[in-house]
Amino acid sequence: MVNFNTSQTQNRVAPTFASSMGTTNLFEELPAALDSTSEPPSVFDGTTRLYISYMCPYAQRVWIARNCKGLQEKIKLVPIDLTNRPDWYKEKVYPPNKVPALEHNNEVIGESLDLIKYLDTNFEGPALLPNDPAKREFLKIFHFNLHFGILMNLEITEFKSKLTELNKIPGYAQTKRDPAELVASLKKRILGLTHNVASEFCSILDKLDFLL
Repeated sequence: MVNFNTSQTQNRVAPTFASSMGTTNLFEELPAALDSTSEPPSVFDGTTRLYISYMCPYAQRVWIARNCKGLQEKIKLVPIDLTNRPDWYKEKVYPPNKVPALEHNNEVIGESLDLIKYLDTNFEGPALLPNDPAKREFLKIFHFNLHFGILMNLEITEFKSKLTELNKIPGYAQTKRDPAELVASLKKRILGLTHNVASEFCSILDKLDFLL
């Protein structure tokens, strides 16, 4: 269920990304994650679905894009439990068996940055990406450097103020999870690594709870 509480906005030809994100307060009842015991949805029945994991940052950024474009009623969320994922997801939905993935027009496509561009191009709502190809390429590099920098334990305290502002944006705030839950999930997923590598990653994750 999606409840809309939209403030009145002035007519404008090309709303900016920042201003458009703050115009609508959306409260969505999130469905439970589907696991190996769950029945599959009716795939390719005309419903547009965004397959995500509540614990995946790559899925989160597509989820944020969906919210910021106001597509909650047009694109249904289908969360997948990655620790106990259903066989039908790989067999019937998305053979690469990863999230995020978007089911639209009898096709399923993946890769988070490609999906953000796809949503921006094929669905109505505020423009999220610049038209200039060079600026689009810069955004891809920026996203890569941000994730890589965090994992390499570089100085990240300057992002704190930006994250405080992000928390004020409904389209982002709805996608946040409990930091302790997310850190615990990530630690569990890296236990299969060698002891030294796993210990290093866990040490980094302990320092990142303010980012989550």
